[in-house]
Amino acid sequence: MGDDPASRVYVNNKKKACEELGIYSEEYALAADTSEDELLELIDKLNGKKEISGILVQLPLPQHISEQNVINAINPKKDVDAFHPVNVGKIMTGNFDFVPCTPAGVMAPITQSRPAPRGKDCVVVGRSNIVGKPQAMLLLHQNGTVTICHSRTKDLAEKTKKADILVAAVGIPNFITGDMIKEGAVVIDVGINRLADKKLVGDVDFESAQTVAGAITPVPGGVGPMTIAMLMKNTIKAAEINR
Repeated sequence: MGDDPASRVYVNNKKKACEELGIYSEEYALAADTSEDELLELIDKLNGKKEISGILVQLPLPQHISEQNVINAINPKKDVDAFHPVNVGKIMTGNFDFVPCTPAGVMAPITQSRPAPRGKDCVVVGRSNIVGKPQAMLLLHQNGTVTICHSRTKDLAEKTKKADILVAAVGIPNFITGDMIKEGAVVIDVGINRLADKKLVGDVDFESAQTVAGAITPVPGGVGPMTIAMLMKNTIKAAEINR
């Protein structure tokens, strides 16, 4: 809804990924003043449309729209973002169909790296419903020992320096610096922040961090492409479930 430039970039990237993989997609670009009832009516229509396996509402929404009402309206079996309370609950128990795309995109390189999460100290900096909380659950399901921190955590550096695996998802540019990172740690930077000079940076100060970390993801080009890949994976899973 509306003309948010970041949302337009994200939607275009998702459409391009669908085209490359041969996944049929439809876009509904609604005006910013579209009512919540109109949006909910559209979602209800797509819930019943057999050729549509997955529904994604690009966030953020205009202030007059309740994000929670919109998320709750999506059929959980078509909720490829995995934001519906039913899917959130399944993530908590470990018996899930879909995983939120960004946390899933973080797990892909982690599970292929050394050290893998099993038995390792994992620190997630950030507690959002979209990334931080589900990220902690996914690491826990992989037998990691997980600590959740945030911008108000006391002695944050003391905690991050113990992390074998550090996930930064706090939404503050260059918040994690090299002196806060354990030597050889795997550092995954989820943040995407635009500075005054239009430069895109993550939540991790890449220059200082890369001299300490054993492995680190860049911004842009790190977690972002993985997030879209995981959305495509969720969509294929949804197609299988809905058949």
